[in-house]
Amino acid sequence: MTYQFILTEVSEKILTITIDRPDKLNALNRDLLQEIKQAVLNAQTDNAVAGIILTGSGNKAFAAGADIAEFASYTVEEGTALSGAGHLVMNEIENSIKPVIAAVNGFALGGGCELAMACHIRIASTNAKFGQPEVKLGLIPGYGGTQRLTRYIGKAQALEFLLTAENISAEKAYALGLVNNVVPQEDLIAQCRGLLEKVITKSPLTVAQILKLSNDFDHGNGFEQEIKEFGICFGTNDFKEGTDAFLNKRAATFTGS
Repeated sequence: MTYQFILTEVSEKILTITIDRPDKLNALNRDLLQEIKQAVLNAQTDNAVAGIILTGSGNKAFAAGADIAEFASYTVEEGTALSGAGHLVMNEIENSIKPVIAAVNGFALGGGCELAMACHIRIASTNAKFGQPEVKLGLIPGYGGTQRLTRYIGKAQALEFLLTAENISAEKAYALGLVNNVVPQEDLIAQCRGLLEKVITKSPLTVAQILKLSNDFDHGNGFEQEIKEFGICFGTNDFKEGTDAFLNKRAATFTGS
């Protein structure tokens, strides 16, 4: 499929989605977000894809926020629709049955920070900067930022982050728990690929179950769902393969069935 604002490449079962507006610091317009949503959606049923990396082109920005010029004259109704559409994109990423890693190279501001937070794991380059500057525009985050940021770093830290609109470094983001690791920019994609390569050797069924249950935690029914999903594992070929491989001291070959 051909896209206007993103590049896609599949290599060794890893789909790399690259936001491709370097002249605009990869700012997110509505069409671009829909392209990301479609690429992630297509990957869900593509057997050639087991994991996803989301990154930005160039060495300055992952995504430096929403395209403000696009919505500066919006009405209340148009603003509400914009936020709703953005939430659907973020939810598609968060609910992916295949792991999504944000490779944050440079600025991840506003909608860009929200996009990174929708991913399951975040790896940042040393020059990455995170921020939610919406209050400077008389706005609040509109793509889930108030909710996911509070989930990841706690209410007090999130409020300081949101209310001051100050950017934070990759190192501080790591200290707060917003990112999983910080690496040199030249090593960023390789680190993300290495992490995904460890994951995609596991049963795709159990990977999908763990991703689902991590979301159920936030809805308050995670324990009950874990009991149910744990039981389901016993009826799969991957469980039989995994236990047989363990007992016979060999590497497992999972089929996702």
